[in-house]
Amino acid sequence: MYLSFDLLSNALVSGLLLGGFYAAVTIGVSISFGMLDIVNIAHPAFIILGSYTAYIANSVFGLDPILSSVVLMPAFYLLGVAIYYIYDVSFERRGDASIRGLAFFFGLLFITEVTLVLVFGVDYRLVDAPYNGPSLHVGPVDLPLRLLVPFLVSMVLVGTLQIYISRSFIGRAIQAVAQDPSALRLMAADPRRIKRIAFGLSIASASVAGAILIVIQPVEPSIARDYIGRIFAICVMGGLGSFGGTVVAAMILGIMESLTSTFYGPSWSPAVAFGFLLLTLAVRPAGLFGRR
Repeated sequence: MYLSFDLLSNALVSGLLLGGFYAAVTIGVSISFGMLDIVNIAHPAFIILGSYTAYIANSVFGLDPILSSVVLMPAFYLLGVAIYYIYDVSFERRGDASIRGLAFFFGLLFITEVTLVLVFGVDYRLVDAPYNGPSLHVGPVDLPLRLLVPFLVSMVLVGTLQIYISRSFIGRAIQAVAQDPSALRLMAADPRRIKRIAFGLSIASASVAGAILIVIQPVEPSIARDYIGRIFAICVMGGLGSFGGTVVAAMILGIMESLTSTFYGPSWSPAVAFGFLLLTLAVRPAGLFGRR
């Protein structure tokens, strides 16, 4: 009985910490897909790009990977602004942002992955940080710092974006831009400028998410594909554009994957997690925190 309780408590805590990571990698899609109606399937590739920039900063300059990712967020923001500008000029202004826009982001995913393979190869890369090995012990529960530190950073990232989106003029404009661009113009706000800012923020979050990923596990370029399904599943299950829903859905998915992996084996965890997604959407199609 004690062993079962020990396993259960550690699995629950590990799931919560894993859910924090899932929230960080999903928050950018929650902005682009949930608020801008832009299906950016290339977002996981930018997360891996963030992992490799953190790897370079750590291996070449000896910088902390998470700290370096925060410093590099403005560069990722400008990259997002540039990508949205190309997308806007090539597709949105021509009224052709559905299928061809999706193909554009699929192309970005492919190009980014191939470029990383050509530059770094297919070997797994990892970083050296003081929190990679130690763990905290609270009773029967182990708290690995390589999961705890990313969890705390994830919550800070999500909380900061939530405050900015909910309390600033630009943030409220981002929430409104996909719903009523004409009303934004009446408020002297350019919808295209607002979308550029929002998409830049979504890509900027990938810098931190990538650093968190490479702290948790070694990475190689093609690993981005493993997270496409999870990211969009969490975004939909939480409710499009809802940061709170994204966090709750990420925690649920993390806990379910952890429990399934602990008691039934890791091969079952994706099936159980996505089965729960389907059940949730059957009961509440708008997601946990979505509007009916």
